[in-house]
Amino acid sequence: MALSCWIWSARFSSLCLISILHFLCFNLAAAAIAIHGNNETDRVALLELKAKIIDGPSGVMSSWNRSLHFCRWYGVTCGRRHQRVTILDLNSFQLSGSISFHVGNLSFLRELDLSNNSFTHEIPPQIGHLRRLQVLSLYNNSFDGQIPPTISNCSNLAFFYLDNNNLAGEIPVELGSLVKLKAIYLQRNNFIGTLPPSFGNLSSLDILGAYQNQLNGNLPESLGQLKSLRILSIFENEFSGTIAPSIFNLSSIEGLDLSSNHFQGNLPMDIGNSLPKLQHFSVAVNQFTGIIPTSISNASNLELLDLLVNNLTGRVPSLDKLHRLSEFMISVNNLGSGKADDLTFLSTLMNATALQLLGIGNNNFGGELPEQIANFSKELNIFVIQNNQISGNIPVGIEVLVSLEVLYADGNKLSGNIPSGIGQLQNLKLLSLGNNNLSGYIPSSLGNLTNLLEIFLYNNSLQGTIPSSLGKWKKLLKLDFSTNNLSGPIPPELFGLSSLSKLLSLSVNHLSGSIPEEVQTLKNLGILDLQDNMLSGEIPSGLGSCTDLELLFMGSNLFHGSIPSSFASLRGIRELNLSHNNLSGKIPEFLKGFNSLELLDLSYNDFDGMVPVEGVFKNFSATFVGGNKNLCGGIPNFGLPECKFEQSKRRPTTKLKIIISAICVVTSITFFLIALLLWHLSKRRKGEATSLFDGNSLLKLSYQSLLKATNGFSSDNLIGVGSFGSVYKGILDQEGMIIAVKVLNLMRRGASKTFIAECEALRNIRHRNLVKVITACSGVDYQGNDFKALVYNFMVNGSLEDWLHPTLGLEEVPRSLNIVQRLSIAIDIACALEYLHNQCGTPIVHCDLKPSNILLDEEMVGHVSDFGLVKFLSSGMLDYSTNHSSSLGIRGTVGYCPPGNIVHAFHNFFLVLVC
Repeated sequence: MALSCWIWSARFSSLCLISILHFLCFNLAAAAIAIHGNNETDRVALLELKAKIIDGPSGVMSSWNRSLHFCRWYGVTCGRRHQRVTILDLNSFQLSGSISFHVGNLSFLRELDLSNNSFTHEIPPQIGHLRRLQVLSLYNNSFDGQIPPTISNCSNLAFFYLDNNNLAGEIPVELGSLVKLKAIYLQRNNFIGTLPPSFGNLSSLDILGAYQNQLNGNLPESLGQLKSLRILSIFENEFSGTIAPSIFNLSSIEGLDLSSNHFQGNLPMDIGNSLPKLQHFSVAVNQFTGIIPTSISNASNLELLDLLVNNLTGRVPSLDKLHRLSEFMISVNNLGSGKADDLTFLSTLMNATALQLLGIGNNNFGGELPEQIANFSKELNIFVIQNNQISGNIPVGIEVLVSLEVLYADGNKLSGNIPSGIGQLQNLKLLSLGNNNLSGYIPSSLGNLTNLLEIFLYNNSLQGTIPSSLGKWKKLLKLDFSTNNLSGPIPPELFGLSSLSKLLSLSVNHLSGSIPEEVQTLKNLGILDLQDNMLSGEIPSGLGSCTDLELLFMGSNLFHGSIPSSFASLRGIRELNLSHNNLSGKIPEFLKGFNSLELLDLSYNDFDGMVPVEGVFKNFSATFVGGNKNLCGGIPNFGLPECKFEQSKRRPTTKLKIIISAICVVTSITFFLIALLLWHLSKRRKGEATSLFDGNSLLKLSYQSLLKATNGFSSDNLIGVGSFGSVYKGILDQEGMIIAVKVLNLMRRGASKTFIAECEALRNIRHRNLVKVITACSGVDYQGNDFKALVYNFMVNGSLEDWLHPTLGLEEVPRSLNIVQRLSIAIDIACALEYLHNQCGTPIVHCDLKPSNILLDEEMVGHVSDFGLVKFLSSGMLDYSTNHSSSLGIRGTVGYCPPGNIVHAFHNFFLVLVC
């Protein structure tokens, strides 16, 4: 924890001294090269080392060649007298590989530094041959295996750095013989067992770092013999039991971090006297009991005092002598008694002029915050008092704490108004005042907190409207104003905060009005909770733009209308609650395809029609549809009546079509002639194959996935070429779905307009005889060019053009349509046109209906496609006289113009029979 920084600082001081020695030794060695000859043993050992090393981008190993004396190789320092290698320093060069066992032949080596690289494999035991070795630095690598016990033969070793590796096993007891050892760093490995009791023999030891391992058992009492020990850091291990009193009597200790273990017992009553040099003291996340010793105030050098997450009880003593205190943490204990004088110790912290962190949350403190809080250190950065029994008002002078970034005061009994002065804390990032008894209005001055990331005001008695000034929180991630008495409309500025990505909760208030259209800005929001208000109007379709939503709660309001089709975009939703509203219409079919949906509550609305039986609707315990009187079907557990109209809503079967066709042929020779004429006119061949876009589906496909699905848009996959692009057949790897991909030729004038027109046309229209589209893709290709494509279901039987005028190969068998199939396809086209002209809200004219734009699925069902030339008719245009001239221009395919009157008559005739 905090002592890790202390340890690194100590190491830095040691390394600075070593670096100076490097410089002197290297220059002396360079001067002596001309005098002394080579030593073949060291040269061979270095070459063997090089053979195991994979050079990094710096290329430092390239200097290790025959053209230079090895004493001049990079990282090599030789002694002045014998020209033997004394220092090998290759730290921080991004080297990898392993250490050759020949390193043991560098018998004059005093320092080996391979730190901050990517070396792997085991540490060679031959290092134990280096009896002159004083510094062994291997930290920040990926060494594995165990520490070789032979290192204990390096009797002159003073600095031993093994931290940040993958070493495992037990720490060898033999290391206890290294009596000259001053610092040993074993942290951030996977060591097991306990610290060897033999470590008590390391009489020169200054620093012992072994944190973040899996060490266990009792802390050896023999460590109390280390009279020179300054820093002991063993946090985040599995140590247990009580700590020997001799360890708390090491008067040389400056840093003691025992946190995140399983130690128990009481803190020594005289700890502040027995450890006079103590600067960093942490026993957090253990099982200590008893009181905080009053003598702690005598440790006047204390900078960090961390006692959080234990079982300490009683009062907090005076801290008036701790002038250097920077961090004081006692949260998550059983301190205090809920009485008025519990917080008197806070006044004694006024002398701690460097105080930055004050955490007393999750205790039993009562009383009121002292007015002297305004006299706290101006350096105070974090102030945590949450989950106590603190009462009274928030002190008005809190605005003087100008460095404050975190203020957690939730879960208390605070009352009164929120001081407007909090708006002056420009550095505030986290503000939590929830679950108190606060009243009054939300100060508009809070809008000045432009660095705010999270704000919680839930479970209070706040009233009035939500200030629009809060729209200045451009960095906000979380907002929770739930369970208050807020009223009025939700300001659009709040929904315009695009930074909101985690939570927006306004539930259990008295908010009214409709949801602003700005809700579409919250594209990254994960949780939106608006339930239990008086919000009304229709659910805005823009909410479908919030595609990252996982939890959406809008129950217990006054919403009406249907569930927007744009909700089909919410594929990642896990919980959706729209209960207790006035919503109506059908339950959308797309909900059954939401694989992530875990809970769906549509109860107590006015939905009608059939309840699906797939997806989440199969899970009775996760789906709630009660209180909708006009629903039917669904799984038996719902207890809903059967859908009597279900049969009538099925598309006409082949048998029914035969009967209808027979009646038509017998009763109306006129219709038959019209059908023959239509068939005759449709023989005019047009080869433009295209596809349509269905905005319902939300499969997200990139340029890369489409490139892969079509085998790089291979000509073997080409199934059609049109005026504005080409159509390819593709197969999606993960789903195995066969798709058709229409790639727009953006170099062709009007291609982009066609793409937009198709998307706009099919955004809100749904019909069984319109081509179903999966998605659209708009981006850039690998060359940086604009790329636009439409992806839709592959129609296995091609277009009507292919059947009426097939182009056959030498060995292909001709195929044809019988009279029943022709009439069935004509019915499909008529139904689609009826829907486009009369049933889809704004009437739509296709403007390019022809056989090549009628696609046939595996059951020979006709689907109208290609909406690139559609025309939307306003109500005014519907009444416009046909005698008036128009400047709209002619739409359709050049050289092909279907007989509109015949098609129209055909459509009206069959509409009575089948649509």
